[in-house]
Amino acid sequence: MCRNITELRGLEPPATDEEIAAAALQFVRKVSGLRQPPPGAAEAFETAAAEVAASVHRLLEALPARRQPPATVPPLRRPEVRARLGR
Repeated sequence: MCRNITELRGLEPPATDEEIAAAALQFVRKVSGLRQPPPGAAEAFETAAAEVAASVHRLLEALPARRQPPATVPPLRRPEVRARLGR
């Protein structure tokens, strides 16, 4: 569906809550076709992202360890993204 969602399984150190929430929000944006929710739908949008993030947490905890880390670095770990976000 979306090739830009980064693999979080097998990261060292493990994926943070912030990285999981960012991936969940990206997924919800993709499936909804909206970057921002329309007026009156913000709560549904945020609830969907929180539910996806919770599911991802459970999934990552249940999967076995990877032998090799993912081929790509999550965006929130890239220096240019962190600089742009002011972190």
